Amino acid sequence: MKDVDYIIVGCGLASIAFCEQLRAHNKTFVVFNDDSQKSSIVAAGLYNPVILKRFSEVWNAKEQLALALPLYSKIETELDIKIDYKLPILRRFTSIEEQNKWFTASDKPSLESYLSLQLIKNDNPEIDAPYGFGEVLHAGRLDTEKLITNYKNLLKKDDCLEELSFIHNNIQFKDDAIHYENFKTKQIVFAEGFGVKHNPYFNTIPLTGSKGEILTIKAPKLKIKYAIKSSVFVIPLGDDLYNVGSTYNNDDKSNIPTESAKEELISKLKTFITCDFQVVNHIAGVRPTVKDRRPLVGRHPKHHNLYVLNGLGTRGVMIAPYVADKLFKFIEHNESLDAEIDVNRFE
Repeated sequence: MKDVDYIIVGCGLASIAFCEQLRAHNKTFVVFNDDSQKSSIVAAGLYNPVILKRFSEVWNAKEQLALALPLYSKIETELDIKIDYKLPILRRFTSIEEQNKWFTASDKPSLESYLSLQLIKNDNPEIDAPYGFGEVLHAGRLDTEKLITNYKNLLKKDDCLEELSFIHNNIQFKDDAIHYENFKTKQIVFAEGFGVKHNPYFNTIPLTGSKGEILTIKAPKLKIKYAIKSSVFVIPLGDDLYNVGSTYNNDDKSNIPTESAKEELISKLKTFITCDFQVVNHIAGVRPTVKDRRPLVGRHPKHHNLYVLNGLGTRGVMIAPYVADKLFKFIEHNESLDAEIDVNRFE
């Protein structure tokens, strides 16, 4: 029987951030992953400290970025890959009133370092933006698929990855330890995303789930090196390819792309992009969303060596390192969790 400090279930953004905590503190672990959950892979990967619908600050944006950006930089160096692309985000204005709201918001202390005071005029004939743009600073795109693929290779190299489904009913509690298959461990952290709905220990947590679909288009005439936020996001990937997203569907919990979402994205895109484009890919995944838009982090009420790390919603790139840090300190140093992220807040 192999003895490890931790078993982690899942290999998305939350899991990777927690693995990095364990590696930094010389903890032994194994990750179980069966690729059933797609939300981290299909994430657009934008990190953006501003809610662009209402020009307000993302919850704890400063603290999240302070942890996330150095972590992704460390992973880039260690794995010799490029995953973090600094990228201006231009919010397309639809009226003079929206421009005025932007400049009012930029006066707020929490937003002044994120919202540029310079109105950007549109000079691209393939974009319809008569009122111009506002620029979000300190934003970018993380290539989540490349991160997860390369990180799984690292785990394989270190003999820390089991590419198998985790069978929750095979957990055996013995004194202060947990036995699972041929592993003995002190703790299990479930970072399963929407897959937690099949976890008998945490399937009652208030995770709603919101399906998102993203298109990849080829648009040779568009020629932009910034992301645009209008009725949808347009995110440059290089080679005239762009991600367009995303949809929100709270009823469909499948990972299957739908024609209706494709039509919705194309229709919204055509309201401000005038050049021809071709859809070259279409993917879907269910985001682990929570009604109060805060993560779900903490300990099982009865089995005190089972933990959950979930509910990252649409902002996993920014939130994952922050909540992984909080959970590690909670488990290892008995530091209390903030009430607003504690999974027990709904009891």
